[in-house]
Amino acid sequence: MGGTKVAFRIGGRSGEMRWGPFRDIRDDLARVAAAVEELGEPEAVGVAMPATLDHTGTVLAWSNRPGWTGANLYTLFGEVFPSVPVSFADDGDLAAVAEADAAGCADLVYFGVGTGIGGGIVSGGRPWPGLARGSCELGHLIVDRNGPPCTCGRSGCLQALASGPATLRRAAGILGHEPEFDEFTQAYQDAKGWALAAVQETCAALATAAVGVAELAHPSRVLIGGGFAAALPGFAAEVAAQAKTLARPGQPVVPIQPAALGGLSSLHGAVLLAANQHWGKH
Repeated sequence: MGGTKVAFRIGGRSGEMRWGPFRDIRDDLARVAAAVEELGEPEAVGVAMPATLDHTGTVLAWSNRPGWTGANLYTLFGEVFPSVPVSFADDGDLAAVAEADAAGCADLVYFGVGTGIGGGIVSGGRPWPGLARGSCELGHLIVDRNGPPCTCGRSGCLQALASGPATLRRAAGILGHEPEFDEFTQAYQDAKGWALAAVQETCAALATAAVGVAELAHPSRVLIGGGFAAALPGFAAEVAAQAKTLARPGQPVVPIQPAALGGLSSLHGAVLLAANQHWGKH
């Protein structure tokens, strides 16, 4: 489930719907139920959510669909899918699980770089610290105490320095005006100095976060995905190069590589959650 659309997969069948303007939560749920019904009856349901949830499945905040705030997802989706087990998890956590599954790697860290920065940590093949204990908010790691303000209300979060919009703002400061996304990506591919400089600083912030997390989690690799990163050839390699400048004696730098699933990672993760309902047990 996203802010503008919902993607579905049941077995080998896939579908998609766009939300449209918010009227009420019952209308949203009716549209979801109708879209799923076209694909068939599920045996279990996994949902990747961008919203902030508490341990009971209640929505604490969802900036794109604020009308969902206060709703209990287990109650509501229990009405849509009676007698079918349903689990929910953060979309970044599930994207990390899906990327780990695709890579055949049981211990990794995933950063999804797009409009914001999501991601997660997988340890022993399972999301860490565990879905019932809250999401792994890598985008809100503080990497610069004197950094720019983040949408979360703090300053210096990774998201405030390394998301797509943050990178475009940095480019605007160098160029003198904010470039369109297509102009920016073309300039980066053409090795224009202003675009390279903006991306280099973004990758340095990501490298700082990746190296810091690796000191704690000791993953086998770090994967860099998300729509913004995927649009810039060599982006993950630049993060890896920046990470090498932060190496310390006796601690090899964790391999940093591009992710494989692109924009479908959260959907793949939701399917895996449906098959592994125990991940979401409290």
